[in-house]
This record gives sequence, structure tokens and C-alpha cells, in this order.
Amino acid sequence: MDERERLELYEQKVVPHLDAAYNLARWLAGNDHDAQDVAQEASLRAFRFFGGFRGENARAWFLSIVRNTFYTWLRKNRPGENIVEIDHETLGIEDGSMGAESAHPPFADAEAVRGAIAELPVEFREIVVLREMEGFSYKEIAELSEVPIGTVMSRLARARKLLQKSLTRAFNPGDQP
Repeated sequence: MDERERLELYEQKVVPHLDAAYNLARWLAGNDHDAQDVAQEASLRAFRFFGGFRGENARAWFLSIVRNTFYTWLRKNRPGENIVEIDHETLGIEDGSMGAESAHPPFADAEAVRGAIAELPVEFREIVVLREMEGFSYKEIAELSEVPIGTVMSRLARARKLLQKSLTRAFNPGDQP
């Protein structure tokens, strides 16, 4: 494939997902400036390595590059960033008796939810964004994140539990010990 064909195919397969790439980078990095840097670097990497794209899910392939670019950027620019150590508590599954109403309180407004998501450790934040905002399946997230599907499920459950606690504190501060 010549350079012109490569560019046309890149524009057809990858460019439509630039908004999703920026969205993921924004949630992971926590601000517009860093997200722009990450998304731009990921776009360049995607173009550089587009020859390795085999026609599978272009969106998942590109967001995987965004994710990897972010973690490279994070190690370089924020070496002290809080990254969760995966232990038994981190992987603990939330209480199965919790209904949908308690997992998604009706009183939570969009700004409070955005703030609660932003406070999550980055590994949990990325899973929430990929699942709830980008609509990826557990299997797609596992492949994109290069972790077992059980880890995806556990991280998502733990993230939802942390979100529930954060939103409960935000809206019912007197109910907390």
C-alpha cells in the first residue's frame, strides 16, 4: 500500500474516532491541555503504526493506543500520580444485594457524577469511561486494556462502589460517620 492509500484508509478508519480518543484522554489526564497532548501523540502513533492494523475494531485499536500513550505520558510527566495497587480489596466485588437505584442514586446531578468520576484512581476511571461513556463490552475493554475480563469486571464493580460512596457523601454529608 502506498502512502496515499495508507492516509485515505487511516482517515476512513481512525479519524472518525478522534472525539472518543480525546474523551478518553481527557478523563484519564484530568484536563484539556494534557488530554490534547495525549490525543495528538496517540494519533501520531496510530498513523505511524497503521500498517499493523489488521481491520479489526478500529475504535478499540485506536483507544488502546490512546490508553498506552496516556500511561507512557503519565510515567514521564506525573511520576507520583496515584496508581492503584491491585490487591484483594481493590478486586473485591460490590455487594450483590445493592439494587440499581442505590448504585445510581436518582439525586446525583451530572456535575457531581463528573466530579466523582474524576476523583477515581486512574485504573478505575478508565474502566468507567470505556464501559459507561464509550459503550465498550467487557471483552473489548479486556482486550483494549490487556487485562483479564475478570479484572475488568472487578475494577468496574469497585469503581461503581467508590462512585456510590462519593455521591452518597456529596448529597448526604450528615449520614456519614
